[in-house]
Amino acid sequence: MASISASLTKLLQHRQLFPGLANKAYFNYGGQGPMPQTALDAISQTQVYIQQIGPFGTEVNSWIQEEMKAARNAIASEFSVPTETITITEDVTVGCNIAMWGLEWLCGDHILLSDCEHPGIIATAQEIGRRFGVEVTFCPLMATLNEGDPIDLIAQHLRPKTRLVILSHVLWNTGQVLPIDKIAAFCREKSVKLLIDAAQSVGLLSLNLTELGADFYAFTGHKWLCGPGGTGGLYVRPEVRDSLKPTFIGWRGIISSQARPVDWESDGKRYEVGTSNYPLYTGLREAIATHHQWGTPEERYQQICHNSEYLWRRLQRLSNVKCLRTSPPESGLVSFQFTNQTPQTTRQLVIFLESQGFLTRTIADPDCVRACVHYLTLESEMDKLVEGIQQFFEEGKR
Repeated sequence: MASISASLTKLLQHRQLFPGLANKAYFNYGGQGPMPQTALDAISQTQVYIQQIGPFGTEVNSWIQEEMKAARNAIASEFSVPTETITITEDVTVGCNIAMWGLEWLCGDHILLSDCEHPGIIATAQEIGRRFGVEVTFCPLMATLNEGDPIDLIAQHLRPKTRLVILSHVLWNTGQVLPIDKIAAFCREKSVKLLIDAAQSVGLLSLNLTELGADFYAFTGHKWLCGPGGTGGLYVRPEVRDSLKPTFIGWRGIISSQARPVDWESDGKRYEVGTSNYPLYTGLREAIATHHQWGTPEERYQQICHNSEYLWRRLQRLSNVKCLRTSPPESGLVSFQFTNQTPQTTRQLVIFLESQGFLTRTIADPDCVRACVHYLTLESEMDKLVEGIQQFFEEGKR
């Protein structure tokens, strides 16, 4: 009991670093995480410092380069990869676009996506299909949430002209964690590139991208890492870097002489474009450092799984609630529906919960409510969320 009390005390003290957690029960980490005060302070202090010494000049430019290098190193360390594999972007969608548009498409090529991908990625694939005569199809991975083999299903949907498979590591609607290492090995055997949308995995899972083996891994800093909006990046496996051509092109990605382009940068910077909001990346670095104050990535992931199982079991006891998963979740995304659900039920519940101080969200496909738990989430918050759901249905019956 003493160890449990000490653990809770440690967490409560750590949560004080996140001012956004003070006045609400937050279950929307999959949409955007609340920033720690250290990140907020770093952003404002960096903005002030840049103005004081610059905002444009030799000194400030050298300082910014060092700050971006530090951010790149912090990201690479989270992924257990060399720093030169990391491209700095503004969000996960930009990273996916770099990978998708950078391949040299031929008419008749094929892109395979799952049926659980984000609309922004689907729209990009469809536009590539329209411009280059590339066929875009989907494999029904949603059906493998509780049974079935995702690898076998993907294998069934590959074609002789499949050039790229696009998957999310953690499916944003159901919370399913895909076996990316095994899928990557299979794709390499078939000479098919693999792009991972890591919007829901970075900051949630403990990651080693070298071992994972995906060719492209696009991520964001503002969700589970609790960094600022407008930060993200792309990991490109070193063995495929030369085959991925820059599409968005600017001064950060090129080596120049006498103001003329000479060659691409030799590392991940070749896919970067121009001026960014650099203080945001200082904020992201501080957010990553704040998480490390509580525990390692593996320790954080284990606590997330503990919390998601706790919430899942509490929800399972409600007679009018049906969790999408029939076993404890492997991630921090807990999605659920209702036994007597109407098209309006999920939205009405989310609105009601927010009025009570619980922030969740709806998902359109499948129609459900998604509650996200982090290592920061308290059992008392999950208990009160379940009580709020009960209250919603009790009031609806009156």
